Amino acid sequence: MAAKDNSLKSTIAVSLNNYLDAGAIVAGASGLSLWKNYLGLSEVDLGWLNFISANCLGAAVGAIIGGFLADKYGRKFIFTYNLLVYMLGVLLVMLSVNFPMLLLGFLFTGISVGVGVPASWTYISESSEVNNRGRNICISQMSWGIGPMFILLFGMWFAPEGELFGWVESIAAMCGVDMAATSAVQVFSSRVVFFTLFIVAFIAWNLQRKLQESAEYEAQKAAAKAEGRETGLIDNIKVLFQNNIAVKTVCFLAGIYLTWNLVASVMGFFQPHIYESAGGVTNAQANWMNCIQWAIIVGVTFITSKIIDTKSHKTLYTLGLLFALSAWLIIVSVGVSGPVGLWSFAILWGIQGGISVQIFYALWGTELFPAKYRAGAQGLMFFIVRGLSAVWGLVFTYIYGEHGEGFEIAAYCMIALLAISLVVGVAGCPDTRGKSLEEITKERYGDNY
Repeated sequence: MAAKDNSLKSTIAVSLNNYLDAGAIVAGASGLSLWKNYLGLSEVDLGWLNFISANCLGAAVGAIIGGFLADKYGRKFIFTYNLLVYMLGVLLVMLSVNFPMLLLGFLFTGISVGVGVPASWTYISESSEVNNRGRNICISQMSWGIGPMFILLFGMWFAPEGELFGWVESIAAMCGVDMAATSAVQVFSSRVVFFTLFIVAFIAWNLQRKLQESAEYEAQKAAAKAEGRETGLIDNIKVLFQNNIAVKTVCFLAGIYLTWNLVASVMGFFQPHIYESAGGVTNAQANWMNCIQWAIIVGVTFITSKIIDTKSHKTLYTLGLLFALSAWLIIVSVGVSGPVGLWSFAILWGIQGGISVQIFYALWGTELFPAKYRAGAQGLMFFIVRGLSAVWGLVFTYIYGEHGEGFEIAAYCMIALLAISLVVGVAGCPDTRGKSLEEITKERYGDNY
């Protein structure tokens, strides 16, 4: 029981990284118009902010760096220093008075998010017992849902038309802002939202820097040192590509995650806009629908956490993608111009989020590689997925159109991507449930891995 409790505590501490990841994406997206008005930014400027943020290139670059650093210097090394970079990025955003400061803040935050992801998933899996590894990964995913839900609420409450904007105005006045400068006052709502992320990051950093190093990582490093096969950072990268099983595993996991994430990344950034333009609801209604959907995701993920270590992974994986496909089939059949279609779509997509591909990608990504390049492999895949998702986000806007006229065509694209993820995932679903990480590694790579 003590070991189970300890793994749960460490999981909660590390899972705060997911809150900060998703929270940074939503906070950045929700405040773009306010920063645009305050700093007089162009659409090109906004494009750069999104491109180097936690949603795109910043996280992609951070992940490939952080993954191999975690394999070379340890998971605790990442937890000790990485969130300091995140807090610096958030602080720069909070204090921004010009575009270079804002851009640098988004970049630092995005890189930190990417650095933390592979180390977090790896540590959670390595510190879990055989019968609760899936549960702990699900808890991590719940944090990914809670982040957007709370940041959306904060964004609505602190927005210029929100219930707590009077409090924001008081803070702006105390900071010496000219109250006649409307845009300078209004942008404080975004500053306050980012301040909530700073607080959570500070709490997470204090919890994570006290964690013990992963026992499996220490054992692997000790064995490598005793056998005289310690390697450098470049060697760790090379060994990943020299193993055929590892390369095939990267292709499999990147395949299921990329096709699903191309859909999910668009939903994460453009969903409120889609609800408004294609569904015909107001901005406030769209934000509330999005918030309710995140609440559904968190609730279903909690249910999944109770059964994932005892039920067939292939069945759960298939079920999640069937819900996802059903949501997009609503678009091409019923449509989302009316409340029935719109809410059906929102609820079905929320349910799939609680049994999503990302849960199994995070779980299998930590199970199917040896400890010596476990985090590095995840970092590589995260780099590929987030990088291509950034490009796809630009392509999607052209398909979708200015007023949602291409939404049905976009829906067929989404259906095709989700179908690929379903077929590849079912065909390659690994049999890892109930096995230790050491057993899985020996089955796949033999004794000399």
